[in-house]
Amino acid sequence: MIIRSLLTNENPFNTTEEIKGWIEKRNREVEVKVEKIPFDQMRGWHSEEDGSIRHDSGRFFSIVGIDVKTDYGEKHHWCQPIILQPEVGYLGILTKEIDGVLYFLMQAKIEPGNVNCVQISPTLQATKSNYSRVHEGKSPNYLEYFVNAKPENIILDQLQSEQGARFMRKRNRNIIIKVDEDVPVLEDFRWMTLGQIKELMCYDNMVNMDTRTVLSGLKISNYVTPLDGLRKMSQFGKDLILSASTDHHYISTNDHLSWLTNLKSRYDLFVNYCPIKGMDEWKKTESEIVRDDKKYFKIIGVNVTISNREVSSWCQPLVEPMQQGLCAFILKKINGVYHFLVQAKLECGNFDVMELAPTVQCLTGNVYADNIEKPSFADYVLNARKEQVIFDTLQSEEGGRFFKEQNRNMIIEVDDNFPLEVPERYTWMTLRQIYKFLEFNNYLNIQARSLISALSYK
Repeated sequence: MIIRSLLTNENPFNTTEEIKGWIEKRNREVEVKVEKIPFDQMRGWHSEEDGSIRHDSGRFFSIVGIDVKTDYGEKHHWCQPIILQPEVGYLGILTKEIDGVLYFLMQAKIEPGNVNCVQISPTLQATKSNYSRVHEGKSPNYLEYFVNAKPENIILDQLQSEQGARFMRKRNRNIIIKVDEDVPVLEDFRWMTLGQIKELMCYDNMVNMDTRTVLSGLKISNYVTPLDGLRKMSQFGKDLILSASTDHHYISTNDHLSWLTNLKSRYDLFVNYCPIKGMDEWKKTESEIVRDDKKYFKIIGVNVTISNREVSSWCQPLVEPMQQGLCAFILKKINGVYHFLVQAKLECGNFDVMELAPTVQCLTGNVYADNIEKPSFADYVLNARKEQVIFDTLQSEEGGRFFKEQNRNMIIEVDDNFPLEVPERYTWMTLRQIYKFLEFNNYLNIQARSLISALSYK
């Protein structure tokens, strides 16, 4: 059922070209206006004496200051603003089997920070403040299916972290449910196969971050049968299934756990809240919280009007990046089995010091500049030959909190000449080992999950 969905791009409800046309049409039809405004003009928000920005209800999220001390990396002490959102939200996809194929009910959703306004989003994408109607708007569509889901309806149910450098210990409930009853398809929703969604991920900024993180949890190898699965896959897809199912690995999972535990216990991470006003290297103006050197990111205020949302007009702060980032996995066959080069990365908002990240994750420095020292393996990825590139698109960060942030997402295959010996904070993992860590909370970060979701088996 799931494998047939993965390998099916011929959808009787909507062809892939029709879905692309529908997204483009919604971009033209839905009125969207996002205007940068001073903080004191943001309705429903206020600045406190320390410079933090909070919603008048005390809910949704806040922008606060943190003071970070660590012995990891080159910079051991810094201050920064960060998003504080202790609520656990829903990221949910509703599915239904039709003629032996599992279809996913996806939404054309507009977020104020999206590069291209409309992107393909989960059926339900809502913070607790949204679905408890703190904003006094309409209840999110299809919420009742997820609230009332029974264990036998649930395909996937996980708590997963968000961006550790921008959120303070933020998690969402990633959930996929299957229903048997007829489901009304509302105006901004369409049935899609898993194969179509993965095909659409190959286009820049078409499938949003929340869809990618939810789908990353589907371990495809669990559903493969020789009859309807393996025979119809590409050789690359078959190689991925082998990597996701074999016990043959370069480093054992127990050794990975010991490696990660050792790194977590070796490095300290102390994070304390501090006033935004007076933070070293940052200043708060009437309309920005920005670094003195204009690096990394800044906080802005916006006034938003979107005609088809639960609330059609509102104000909020957003995080605006100063440059485009890079997230990439290096992939190598070791003894005939694909292994991913994974790094243990410390970020100030992590729950447990470190999470597993892509080989290269550079979101806050200009990785494309010639005159800077780049992170490990970044130069290799950026100079990869065309035939090494398996995946290469621009993908957006979550548009409800980030303003026009897009990062280049890449998967690069290397040959036997690429060394097996790697720096201490890196390790080689099969896809099976990655999925083992994905079963649990706060192990695989959102950038790694986004890339795993993009793997194509066709």
